[in-house]
Amino acid sequence: MSSFIEKKYVKKNTLEKREYQTNLANQAIDENCIVVLPTGLGKTAIALQVIAEYLAKGSGGVLFLAPTRVLITQHYEFLKSNLTLDDVSLITGEDSLQKRTRLWNNSVICATPEIAKNDFDRKIVSPDQFNLVIFDEVHRTVGDYAYSGIAQRFADKNVRLLGMTATLPSEKEKATEILTKLKISSVAERTEDSEDVKPYTQQTDTHWINIDLPTELKSIQHLLKLALNERYDTLKKNGIRLAEQQSLSALLRIRQFVLTQNRRSAKPLFTAIRIHYALNILEAHGITPFLKFCERAQAKKGAGVKELFESDENFTRAVCLARETQSKGIEHSKIPKLKEIIESVPGKALIFSSYRDSVDVIFKNLTDMGISAGILIGKAGETGLKQKKQIETVQKFRDGVFRVLIATRVGEEGLDISEVNQVIFYDNVPSSIRFIQRRGRTGRKDSGKLVVLIAKDTIDETYYWIGKRKMSSAKKMGERMTTLLQKNQKLQKTGLDAFI
Repeated sequence: MSSFIEKKYVKKNTLEKREYQTNLANQAIDENCIVVLPTGLGKTAIALQVIAEYLAKGSGGVLFLAPTRVLITQHYEFLKSNLTLDDVSLITGEDSLQKRTRLWNNSVICATPEIAKNDFDRKIVSPDQFNLVIFDEVHRTVGDYAYSGIAQRFADKNVRLLGMTATLPSEKEKATEILTKLKISSVAERTEDSEDVKPYTQQTDTHWINIDLPTELKSIQHLLKLALNERYDTLKKNGIRLAEQQSLSALLRIRQFVLTQNRRSAKPLFTAIRIHYALNILEAHGITPFLKFCERAQAKKGAGVKELFESDENFTRAVCLARETQSKGIEHSKIPKLKEIIESVPGKALIFSSYRDSVDVIFKNLTDMGISAGILIGKAGETGLKQKKQIETVQKFRDGVFRVLIATRVGEEGLDISEVNQVIFYDNVPSSIRFIQRRGRTGRKDSGKLVVLIAKDTIDETYYWIGKRKMSSAKKMGERMTTLLQKNQKLQKTGLDAFI
């Protein structure tokens, strides 16, 4: 028989008591902490216990941050259902300034980081109001993301900071940045193999499915590679040192050098970057996304665009061949495979694609196949979904209005749909964080299935190996951070000093 958490401000008989959650919460109560826990194992339940403890102290309010409206709404609804307080509020950019000014006075505030940062700047809310700040998806606290600016505002305040994530970055520099910005003292980590977690985990079977490109796509791919090789040859003649293996990231890294010290290489460099993007989209997503990318690239103009689209024999032939292929109804060999995969497992399926045009293509094809589907994309651009519509879409998927949800990155973090039976990666991602976030959308209440589609001899395969290496590194990062923080305490240094 289940026992329940008994705490002041937590509703009776609502929150199941789990030893690992209580232990992680106790660690987070005592010091600035990052809680690392696989998805579906109750990070929000841990946050609730910490919140209740700090409300009992009575010396300030609680700020709970999450990156998207969909995710912060989930947290808000959970807290409203489990706290005895009436003044739990949700604040997003869609609320008026007048309404936000009023809501900021509540005891517990759930907010998206951008609006919180802006309202701190407007001085309609003060960091002094809070004694606990929670950063969900804390791995985002790098660079100029809003979390960084918010953390800075609490740097000299007597406030407890709690970060939560399913996985730490695989890169030492990013992990260090998070540690220092949030003044983290410890990492509280559990994995699926932890003894106290095992009773609550569900098995997720992973299937890597290799797919051959259609002959037409291989022909287009060949032409694009010829166009790309010409630019690499020119760059090398101009004295630019490049590795034998062609890499988009390597080209992106030398942009500043070329613009400041080797201007004659600017046109071939930026043209090569453009071709790389076009090739990657063709290989992973298919004909229509490739052609749409070309349309946008041509409209933007820029260095080398006119030459590429009008006089480059290989590239112009590739575009013509793509149009002919599209007219035959050929898109990508992943499309027919999707129907087979979806029908192999009863229940709901969640498909992830990094590219918005690809989402539209998948949606159209699944609908034509008689499979009911919905779309979850970000709010940017003319075709974007406003935050309210995103929440409605997720709810419809939960309610079974459609069987398949096709999502971009906006669906990767924290999306709590417990009945998702399988997750399908339409494209692979070279990020351990994104891979784990995507995978975590299934296997929450019952066993799940993960399918990753990999087109042979394409960017999908490259990302597979990059991702594998980063996943291995990310698994060790929590341990490394803990060791360094322990050294830190002895040396009384900051996290950055410990790494150095």
